[in-house]
Order: sequence, then C-alpha cells, then structure tokens
Amino acid sequence: MTDHEIIKGLIARDNKVTEEFFFVKCRPLFCSIIGKVFDYEVDYDEFVNELYIYLMENDGSKLRNFKYRSTVYQWLKILAIRFFISKRGRMIDDSSKETPYDGRNLAAAADGRDMTAEGDLERLFNNMPNRRYVLVIRRLILENWTPEDLAQEMNITTANLYNIKRRAMAQLTRAALNDIKEYGK
Repeated sequence: MTDHEIIKGLIARDNKVTEEFFFVKCRPLFCSIIGKVFDYEVDYDEFVNELYIYLMENDGSKLRNFKYRSTVYQWLKILAIRFFISKRGRMIDDSSKETPYDGRNLAAAADGRDMTAEGDLERLFNNMPNRRYVLVIRRLILENWTPEDLAQEMNITTANLYNIKRRAMAQLTRAALNDIKEYGK
C-alpha cells in the first residue's frame, strides 16, 4: 500500500486497511515506541486504540493534515511518541500481579472453600491476566460507577473505556470457559 492509500483508507475507516496498517505493518514500530516511552507494561491493543482515537478526532483532521513530506511511518512515529509522552503516567500500570484489596476474604475464595457466586467471580478475576480489566468490570458492573466517572478517574476517554470494557468482558468470558473445563467435571 502507498502512503496515499493508507491515509485514504484510514480516513474512510476501511477495516481491512486499518487492521493491516495498525496490527501488521506498524506492530514493530509501535512495540519499539511502547518500550521506549513507557517504563511499565502497556497493552498493545490499548496503545493502538488510544492512538487511533487521537488520529480520528475531529473527523480525522490529523490524518487529513499529513503533507507527505516524509513516509507515513516516519510521520506516525514522531506523532505517536509525542502523543504518548504527553500521556505518560496517565495510562494505568497494569503490570502488577496483585489483586486490589477490596475488604473481602479473597483467600477463602481462591482456595475453593467459599463456593458462593462472589467466590466464583473472585476466582475468575484471579484467572484474568489483565488487572485493569478486572478494575473496569468491578467498577462499572459490580459497583455501578458511571462510565464518565470511571473514565475521568482512569484519565481516559469514555470511548476508550467502552473499548476496554468490551475486551474485559471477552477476557472474563475466556476465563469462565477455562474455569468450566477445569471445575465443571
């Protein structure tokens, strides 16, 4: 694909172009940026989602203003580095393997002695690798936070929160399906 085709496809929100560009062609570039800009683990999908939302603001004005004085990859590298340096510290560090303490007896739930629905849910949460996803499910679904309040606390956009929630629910579903295989017999 030429730079013109890439920009045109992204502005047109062409799924094939967007998927190929962000998840295949730019993957090495974005992984390098993640490694250089952040001193903690950042989920690749969340990185791409944040950048995509930024690029598409105001009907894709940043893409429309690309002047073709360099390659689209060079331009995007500089734009992404600047954008994520400005966001550093505002993307949650989810590399911790600890479960946030919420006042319940998690030890009993983890070893199977507490077989209530709450205990089952805690076991599923413990099987989810992304702690940020657990936080989003807890706050939005169990604690009835408004999306706007949670997005503000997490310092992200509401649109990004909905994408994170969608991925969180998918990860919870996978954890539940794996749990059925292990405990359902």
